[in-house]
Amino acid sequence: MQIQVNTDNHIKGREDVVQLVHSCLEGAVGRFADRITRVEVHLSDTNSHKSGGDDKRCVLEARLAGLQPLAVSHQATTIELAVAEAADKLERSVESTLGRLHDR
Repeated sequence: MQIQVNTDNHIKGREDVVQLVHSCLEGAVGRFADRITRVEVHLSDTNSHKSGGDDKRCVLEARLAGLQPLAVSHQATTIELAVAEAADKLERSVESTLGRLHDR
């Protein structure tokens, strides 16, 4: 499973963020690594010029072998929370998609 991390210019600590993303994704969807070819991660600070609110956004797009891509997103007060919650959503989405295929 290849993980590609993209950030906007307002996200600080790029290396730490990349490590966080890899750790969260391995924990959430690592067991599906043989079915997922790539996960694209897009991190942004939607209100970078202002403070407060849920302004950190994480969008995850998982490419499953032979299937349409799955996309989830989460917006939170911190990048860490946005990544963790988006990873949880992705886990449920992959689990549901592969479960439906198995039931056919």
